[in-house]
Amino acid sequence: MTRPIVEVADILRAQGDRFLNRYQSSFDYQQLKAFRAIQRCRTAALGGHIDACPRCGHQAISYNSCRNRHCPKCQAQAREHWLAARERELLTTSYFHVVFTVPHELNVLALDNQRVFYDLLFTASAQTLLEVAADPNHLGAEIGVISILHTWGQTLLLHPHVHCAIPAGGLSPDHSRWIRPRYPFFLPVKVLSRVFRGKFCAGLKRLYRRKQLRCAGPAAALADLKQFRQLLRRLHRQDWVVYAKPAFGGPVKVLRYLGRYTHRIAISNHRLIAFDGERVTFRWKDYARGGKQRKMTLLATEFLRRFFLHVLPKGFVRIRYFGFLANRFRAHRLPLCQQLLASDRPPPLGSSEAPSHWHCPHCGATMVIIQRLTAVELSLCPYFDSS
Repeated sequence: MTRPIVEVADILRAQGDRFLNRYQSSFDYQQLKAFRAIQRCRTAALGGHIDACPRCGHQAISYNSCRNRHCPKCQAQAREHWLAARERELLTTSYFHVVFTVPHELNVLALDNQRVFYDLLFTASAQTLLEVAADPNHLGAEIGVISILHTWGQTLLLHPHVHCAIPAGGLSPDHSRWIRPRYPFFLPVKVLSRVFRGKFCAGLKRLYRRKQLRCAGPAAALADLKQFRQLLRRLHRQDWVVYAKPAFGGPVKVLRYLGRYTHRIAISNHRLIAFDGERVTFRWKDYARGGKQRKMTLLATEFLRRFFLHVLPKGFVRIRYFGFLANRFRAHRLPLCQQLLASDRPPPLGSSEAPSHWHCPHCGATMVIIQRLTAVELSLCPYFDSS
């Protein structure tokens, strides 16, 4: 893939001070940590290493990565490691894609209650799938779910939703056979929507009653119980959005799909088109009009404000597993599922090994590290052919 024209780090270095002057008072520690990491990623400030080509002898300095999970440049290697670990867990059957979205009216609560709000989104959506799938009127089986949290929309505004990848079918109650879905869309979307709405609203009530919901800033009015109850009544009158895609194929296709969703951040550098020092232009898909490609231009400070909305709390897990894929069941039930599906282990897809750092620009051989350098040592290095 070609190097992007502009990167989020470029915008931070040019407009970071102005942005912090305006928004630092509302920044938490994790946001500030991500800010500093992305700003210094792959610069001399983090040190580096000398790479050499074992074939032609070409040498060059590579700067170290920040390894922050919110950095657009530091996700590829983590994604490859994760995909390699998932290969042996995929079943040789088709998979479904289901997306659970909460109404935008709840965004004010999500902003100040990230950990409990996103935890609730995970649990309500997973319990909905497991409960509806277990109903004999629909599937009557125990299913497995991989859930991936996204908090952004195409224009970087807050849009909390969960992508779920689900094997097509599940274990019978007595674990003696594999039950295949009776619907081409896996489970009835309207049923999923109603159950999800009920579980999420019940969870919000529980958090509010236990005083675990912070109602401040744009959500300050909800500190009044009457206002909170009115919000819940409005939510119950709405049709919540649950989107189910048809099956997208077997293990090879599901890994490619998951690779697009698991280790993404709010925007990739390759979606950035231009930065003139003041304004940022980027591509976005208008899904309301058939996914048409459009361009949006924002002031750099507004672009950065939207970007940092999506920094997650420390230690928050944004990829979770439920049903027979849950950690406590996986070791026993996955082999049983494979046996019942009468299949062997999925063939390797070439992602088991960590990707190489980069290739020699002269002969194409894989570059290897021959020396690691601190930031001070790097500043004294006589050549700076950085990669």
